[in-house]
Amino acid sequence: MKACNERRVCVTGATGYIGSWLVRSLLQQGYHVHATARDPGKAQRMLSTIEGIDRLQIFRADLNEDRSFDEALKGCVGLFHVAALMEFGTSVQENDHVRRNILEPAVWGTRNLLQSCMRSGTVKRVVFTSSISTITAKDEKGDWKPVVDESSVTPASLVWKTKNPGWVYVLSKLVTEEEAFKFAKENGIDLVSIIPPTVAGSFLTPTVPSSLQVLLSPVTGDPKLYPVLVSVHSRLGSIALVHIEDICRAHIFLFETSRAAGRYLCSAGSCTLPQIMDIVSLELPNWISKSSKVEFNRSAPSIISSKRLLDLGYRFKYDAKDVIKESIQSSIGNGFLNSQVEFKV
Repeated sequence: MKACNERRVCVTGATGYIGSWLVRSLLQQGYHVHATARDPGKAQRMLSTIEGIDRLQIFRADLNEDRSFDEALKGCVGLFHVAALMEFGTSVQENDHVRRNILEPAVWGTRNLLQSCMRSGTVKRVVFTSSISTITAKDEKGDWKPVVDESSVTPASLVWKTKNPGWVYVLSKLVTEEEAFKFAKENGIDLVSIIPPTVAGSFLTPTVPSSLQVLLSPVTGDPKLYPVLVSVHSRLGSIALVHIEDICRAHIFLFETSRAAGRYLCSAGSCTLPQIMDIVSLELPNWISKSSKVEFNRSAPSIISSKRLLDLGYRFKYDAKDVIKESIQSSIGNGFLNSQVEFKV
């Protein structure tokens, strides 16, 4: 085994929503962090004011470049693979184009990254950030399951068939997670995955993260993102939520807990769209709704369960209502909601 620092880890996608906050969380807990980004200058500007920056190194790396992560992974004992495509609005419908230009490069990039882990000789565990887009609350007959857990995987064939809003993102997550576990098993890599639902709350990124924009689309009436939220609600029966601080704490928890294995759903709770609107109305009593009038049940038909994670000893700090409230306040502070929302005079 090559020389390593037991508190040195690598985070991919450091300029993204989860990635940037995870870097912050790791530094707060005393880790030395190798943060990777395609644009290291952007990462430097975004992360320059966080506490513990003397233990942060930023590396340029790209999943599509062979051996691009070799340098960043030198001496690291852990890898948090957070980087991901966050393209919800693609209009591409041609299956061959999606396979050739999106899915195949994504799979190759995952394999490329894990090969760098092997070459490092020091990485002991990989935490892979999946997505609740890989999960469905409906069974083979289309009926609601009473409980949704890590085994409730969305069939790729159904995604190809329906092409619901955000379908390319869903496929990319399905195929890359499958490849990650396959490669890890074949090559003796200790890999666990965490399945975040809609992540929201505060943020370090200069612009409002996509997940917050999707969550707040009933408020803004965004014509591209509101259908994504409706699609999630139709697949799960509600919108599962987790605070950014909790999802990052859970990443670190899974890295540090030796008996962790497999997949872990990380949802603090869920709200139906009517319930979300109720909370929004209390926080923004004078806002004028721009979203289309779609009928939804007020109660969720399925429980989205994080039992595996809770049984391992993890505890959430924020509930779903907290997440929505803080998302609204953060987006007001950023100026996003002020420019997007029409208020009654």
